[in-house]
Amino acid sequence: MFTSIVSNVFGFKSLRALRLEDLRIPPTYSKTFQGPPHGIQAERDKLNKYGRPLLGCTIKPKLGLSAKNYGRACYECLRGGLDFTKDDENVNSQLFMRRRDRFAFCAEAIYKSQADTGEIKGHYLNATAGTCEEMIKRAVFARELAVPIVMHDYLTGGFTANTTLAHYCRDNGLLLHIYRAMHAVICSY
Repeated sequence: MFTSIVSNVFGFKSLRALRLEDLRIPPTYSKTFQGPPHGIQAERDKLNKYGRPLLGCTIKPKLGLSAKNYGRACYECLRGGLDFTKDDENVNSQLFMRRRDRFAFCAEAIYKSQADTGEIKGHYLNATAGTCEEMIKRAVFARELAVPIVMHDYLTGGFTANTTLAHYCRDNGLLLHIYRAMHAVICSY
């Protein structure tokens, strides 16, 4: 539907200054979408946090830390009282911080902070990748490490990649956090 309306209509050269202001999706079409694999209640259940806001942060600086120092920053935040930490959307797999190493050090931070505090903790690992196959490999590795949450750049990764990851997470008990990178570009006038 999105391809038909946005791609085809906006591709007509004879139409100038066209702007999409409203889109009504028929209920019969909406019912074909399963929706997100989990919601806030599933996140609260997984983290065992009720009756208060969930507390989290994005690790900064987002670029420049080694995987070990990044994991140490996660640990300090989690031990200090946060419920979860999150990869920044720019944190992926750079030369100075390879993704597998970062995932492992973040998992270690979760386990150690849980042992120290007696609370369930989490980290949103960025599974966004250049291909769906690599994205799923990242989600599988996160699951193998028993990290409860993965994140995906919805627009950067692509609509189909997002659906693929949502199905994987739904089938494998992972929480999925969707990050809205490039949202401002699409929503600004």
